Amino acid sequence: MKPVRVVCGTRASDEDFFLKSATGISLVTHQYFNPFELRLFSKNSQGLSTIYNIAIEEARESPAILVFVHDDVHFCDVQWSHQIAEAVRMFDIVGVAGNARRVPRQPSWLFIDEHFTGDEKRFLSGIVGNGKGFPYEISNFGPSRRACKLLDGLLLAVDSDRLIQSGVRFDEQFDFHFYDLDFCRQAELAHLTMGTWPLSVVHGSNGDFRSPGWRHMLTRYREKYAD
Repeated sequence: MKPVRVVCGTRASDEDFFLKSATGISLVTHQYFNPFELRLFSKNSQGLSTIYNIAIEEARESPAILVFVHDDVHFCDVQWSHQIAEAVRMFDIVGVAGNARRVPRQPSWLFIDEHFTGDEKRFLSGIVGNGKGFPYEISNFGPSRRACKLLDGLLLAVDSDRLIQSGVRFDEQFDFHFYDLDFCRQAELAHLTMGTWPLSVVHGSNGDFRSPGWRHMLTRYREKYAD
């Protein structure tokens, strides 16, 4: 069985990652029940797409179930690594929230236009906690274990062999915004299956949808796909 390898970029040092970040703290908390490897990019200033691609290439020589995750995600599931190992047997790419459809000019898995109009609930899937402490809010989008066309990039898991065999990579022009939507578009073109899994996590951020950087990348994304 392949090891579960967490791939995470953080501006923090190695020490502060484990002491202060939600991801680092939760990995330590559950380490005795969840065997995992860690590919940490500490003091990171590179785009997520760049470091994720580095981890994929490294996996040529050491295959693993890769878990691409933000550093502000708290794993609440006490058997999270076992859940992920099970999930990638059902889907090629796994997330915790997503959308079963994709519509033209869609700027997010959750929204159907840049006015942030939420998609109909019947197309949404997954459940995510939101907040920096306890108690936290819960966003219940819809049933998990559902095939999707778009997944939220806060956590994406995949067997490294499937990415290498398919040639699917992260597009490094999308350093943070839209890297996940683009990745899903590429996976769809490569006929990889995608879906959500009922993994209990809490995300410390709700996104930065209105920033100039987000809008700039939206333009690039739309130019690439010309929806």
